[in-house]
Amino acid sequence: MQWRNSSSRYGLVSILMHWLVAVLVFGLFGLGYWMVGLDYYSSWYKTAPDLHKGIGILLFALMLGRLLWRWLSPPPGNLPNHGRLTRLGSQLGHGFLYLGLFALLFTGYLIPTAEGRGIQVFGLFEVPASITGIPDQEDLMGLVHQYLAWVLLIFSLIHGLAAVKHHLIDHDRTLLRIFGR
Repeated sequence: MQWRNSSSRYGLVSILMHWLVAVLVFGLFGLGYWMVGLDYYSSWYKTAPDLHKGIGILLFALMLGRLLWRWLSPPPGNLPNHGRLTRLGSQLGHGFLYLGLFALLFTGYLIPTAEGRGIQVFGLFEVPASITGIPDQEDLMGLVHQYLAWVLLIFSLIHGLAAVKHHLIDHDRTLLRIFGR
């Protein structure tokens, strides 16, 4: 399998980044959903949010790498059977996933940094707090983060269903390309 994308299929780097982002997004959603229900006396009360924040920072770095890789190795073009609306829907959908994920990560960053403390990433380094002056920042960003997470989860499921629809109904190679075929 090739490392870089070609005009007809995704390369190994793009495939691995795509699926790693998918696993991390769904994993972070599950962790976030679970951790908000923890009580103060739970042994995970501090550990779960620290894990969520650390993985979120690493996901942000991965997404920056993904954007760079997309520029260095552009994705394959549309399939010949894709009409104008399908192409437009694909561009808008992928754009929404990228922008939405960056917005989700940014709001996630603004929650714990509201009081001026940085985010420790697994004890390896700290991401400093840089924006702290938004009124009710922690509560407001927490609410935005929660709703964005649900929107992205639902939209990601729609994205996956669209790929399955291309495979089962349209009988084209859309789904197979993200598996490197």
